[in-house]
Amino acid sequence: MRQQNEARQNAQREQLQRQQAARQGERIREQRRDGDLRQQAARDDAASQQLQRQASGQPARVMGGNQPGRRDDRRDDDRRNEQNRLSREVQERRIREERQRAERFQQEERRRYSNRNDWEQRYARQLRDQRRNSQYRYQQQYYDRLRQQQIRFSSRNYNYYNDPYYYTPASYRYSYGGRWYQTNRYGGDLLRQAVNYGYREGLNAGRADRMDGWRSDYRNSYAYEDANYGYNGYYIDQGQYNYYFRQGFQRGYEDGYYGRYRYGHRGSDGNYAILAGILAVIVGLQLID
Repeated sequence: MRQQNEARQNAQREQLQRQQAARQGERIREQRRDGDLRQQAARDDAASQQLQRQASGQPARVMGGNQPGRRDDRRDDDRRNEQNRLSREVQERRIREERQRAERFQQEERRRYSNRNDWEQRYARQLRDQRRNSQYRYQQQYYDRLRQQQIRFSSRNYNYYNDPYYYTPASYRYSYGGRWYQTNRYGGDLLRQAVNYGYREGLNAGRADRMDGWRSDYRNSYAYEDANYGYNGYYIDQGQYNYYFRQGFQRGYEDGYYGRYRYGHRGSDGNYAILAGILAVIVGLQLID
């Protein structure tokens, strides 16, 4: 009897030690994931700011490696655009329309984020009740990045006349919602950015659901529903940005949830990006002859 008690106690101690080791391992993995999310957010902010440097006349880098032509070709394009720049009248009309759209978007964003309780009640409490701790942390981080983005965009004094988008003629066309639209390479850069930002957010959301042992459900994510990270009201309509963001999100979520890289990869700069071929198909930019 004594030997049986000792054996049972030893087994209980070993089980307790295994449970403690498993919890410690999970804490370490969570800390690493949080660190990866913060680093990715910093890289995303840097890339977004690079796109916004267009206000000082600096061209943005095409996201995801789908850059048409060599650097010399881009310089040739810049010289041609400078020679064929839009008339002052057309530029003024474009600026007026874009300013109105951006102001409407910024007002709506300020209204949406003035009260965080709505989001907490709809998502955070639900995730806590479901004990989806990883998804809860991710969605809080996404929301915080949106708030920081809103503050950054609201504090900027945007100089439309120094932004080459507003005097550069259209060089691409793309199909959306059964209609054809035209844009220049700066608008094309933003379309690509939307897909890549969506892919990265989806990747993190999918990983979080996998870690929580939750079913695959990319639509049940605040980031997917919001789809505004990286958008500030300029260049393209909000609905278009949301659409392309969600296209990237869906594919990133699948890669994150199933632990694979079917649609994207991690570049040498540490950024996750959707594969160039898939990006080209999603955006569907066509050169205007």
